[in-house]
Amino acid sequence: MTIKELSECKVLVVDDTEANLDILVDALGDLYDLSVVMDGETALEAVAEEPPDIVLLDIMMPGMDGYEVCTTLKENPQFKKIPIIFLTALTEIENKTKGFQLGAVDYITKPFEVLEVQARVKTHLSLVLASQELEQQNQILEQKVLERTMELAQTQDVTIHSLATLAETRDNETGGHILRTQRYVKVLSEHLAQNEAYKDQLDKTTIDLLFKSAPLHDIGKVGVPDAILLKPGKLTDQEFDIMKTHARLGYDALLKAEEAFHMKEKPSFLRHARDIALTHHEKWNGRGYPQGLSEEKIPLSGRLMAVADVYDALISKRVYKPALPHDKAVEIIAEGKGEHFDPLVVEAFLELRDEFNRIKEQFADQHYESTKTD
Repeated sequence: MTIKELSECKVLVVDDTEANLDILVDALGDLYDLSVVMDGETALEAVAEEPPDIVLLDIMMPGMDGYEVCTTLKENPQFKKIPIIFLTALTEIENKTKGFQLGAVDYITKPFEVLEVQARVKTHLSLVLASQELEQQNQILEQKVLERTMELAQTQDVTIHSLATLAETRDNETGGHILRTQRYVKVLSEHLAQNEAYKDQLDKTTIDLLFKSAPLHDIGKVGVPDAILLKPGKLTDQEFDIMKTHARLGYDALLKAEEAFHMKEKPSFLRHARDIALTHHEKWNGRGYPQGLSEEKIPLSGRLMAVADVYDALISKRVYKPALPHDKAVEIIAEGKGEHFDPLVVEAFLELRDEFNRIKEQFADQHYESTKTD
């Protein structure tokens, strides 16, 4: 938006007396883009057709008087900011007070003094231009803040994805696992947000934070020795105990990050990330790890990731196992209802089974053939 010069400002004069109009045209016609009308109804039509920067408005007119015109303009959001200067021979305090109460910015008393008219109009038009310039600067600032916020959000997302990918590259899993589980968690969250039991825990902000934090669920695997992490066969009990430490390792690393940047008391994606990292291997029946939590003692984020992670593990091919068909994976998840998984999360999963399959196909691993359903 380009700020106009004073000489480009549009001034509308409304007065039913030709002699008054002549004086005002002589005073202002060479200085501004000036228009004149002689009654209230025509004034409203002129404003609607081409809004002026300021209105000089006579009070005492036949038909619709100046007070009515002012009231009508101020009630319209499109025109309420247009400054109005009343033109009047009325000098009583109550008349001036009424005009200011209706939204006028000034009075010019008849008979007119040309220099006074010019000075008052110039003052108020200067205020109009200053206000427009301030609004323009605010818009520019808001745009810069928005761009900077988007840049920081993108940087955060890239950092999260990079960290998650680093963990995955040390594992037998693939980058597709990150993208799929992230989206599984999101669709589950959005679905459960409609459930009375979970709607208070799953507002839009929380769902967005869960989506951001989900890729970090296995970040602790960077602390597991390669001999165990990359072993193609079944782990021994001792090896599995070491493997299970990845949940605590991930939690501790994310907690330290929160504390280092004083984010622990703020609604941060890191809080959700550490909860997911620590608890996505817990089971509804209390037989999971690392803490043996049960039922709703397991954070909701961990319960959501449990279903997402297990489903994706089932449908994915690994060096130590074949991929299962989608329908078989759905059957296994359903069998885990109330044992491995939160029953309500499983119910949501079953209603979303086709969406899970769509995500699986859309973000299929490039290194393996996609699993097709019958």
